[in-house]
Amino acid sequence: MTSPARPTDVVVIGGGQAGLAAGYYLRRAGVDFVILDAQEAPGGAWQHAWPSLRLFSPAQYSSLPGRMMPIPADGGYPDADHVVAYLTDYEQRYRLPVIRPAKVQAVRRHGDRLAVDSDAGTWHARFVVSATGTWWRPYVPHCPGMRDFRGEQLHTAGYHGPEPFHDRRVMIVGGGNSAAQILAELSQVAQTTWVTLRPPRLLPDELDGRALFDLATRRHRAALAGQDAPGIGGLGDIVAVAPVREARDRGVLKAEPMFSRITPDGVAWADGSTAPCDVILWCTGFRPALGHLAPLRLRDSDGRIPTDGTRALAEPRLHLLGYGDWTGPASATLIGAGRTARRLATEIAAQL
Repeated sequence: MTSPARPTDVVVIGGGQAGLAAGYYLRRAGVDFVILDAQEAPGGAWQHAWPSLRLFSPAQYSSLPGRMMPIPADGGYPDADHVVAYLTDYEQRYRLPVIRPAKVQAVRRHGDRLAVDSDAGTWHARFVVSATGTWWRPYVPHCPGMRDFRGEQLHTAGYHGPEPFHDRRVMIVGGGNSAAQILAELSQVAQTTWVTLRPPRLLPDELDGRALFDLATRRHRAALAGQDAPGIGGLGDIVAVAPVREARDRGVLKAEPMFSRITPDGVAWADGSTAPCDVILWCTGFRPALGHLAPLRLRDSDGRIPTDGTRALAEPRLHLLGYGDWTGPASATLIGAGRTARRLATEIAAQL
């Protein structure tokens, strides 16, 4: 027998950093809400990241609202396990109403409410906050010859540490922070080659996530005012956290141009040169995980949902949080998610 749908003011989809930040402010606003999380345990996507992954900012600048992240024992930038422990404590400290595992299959219109269908039942909500992030949609660009490669191909999302790669030839693809951090680690145990679309550039050592968040905030405010603001493009692409600086000092942060095709035993460039490899590791980013919103038919040609702040333009009962600058400045970061969530909760509470 099917259980009856449960009414609530707000359903938050996703129990990671963005969902918890939304829950914190919704609770302060006295709103009736529930957080549906597809994971078996607290910690969001961080519990699936490789152990040595480091934040780009010190703990003091990587905190959710109301609770400062403890400084790691080594005094450095927090790693993935440290973030998981912090998010677990945060959820418990504020007694946030998280139901898990509760994977959401669909959000659909149901009269004056939105129906949220999940493994744990259906809710009828006056508002829905989608905070599922991007980790669950790894992006791998098409490259000729991919299907003929006899070695192993994996994405950042499937990388769990250097142990399986000892003495193997690994081709690391991508010019961002994940590629640089993984290269720094793998280059100590494997024969690595780094390929990028353009020469990688490290940010000056003194710049980290604090400066990037401030810059994202200035750019967002300028955009709202119809003005232009400079990006970080002139400074660099990669934050020089300690492992990356160490790899730079070892001389391994040297990239080759992107290859043009994949061969059964490696890769080949347009000039005819080739390189053998055992593994191709695609550090090529992610896309927003928005499949559960498909019944609402809101995506544009770029795969995004047009928003005003966090509110979906074509469905004002839906808010999106934590997917990147298009849903709030630096909203895919811990500190950025918190600041955006505050405005979101204030807007929702005013309409209830």
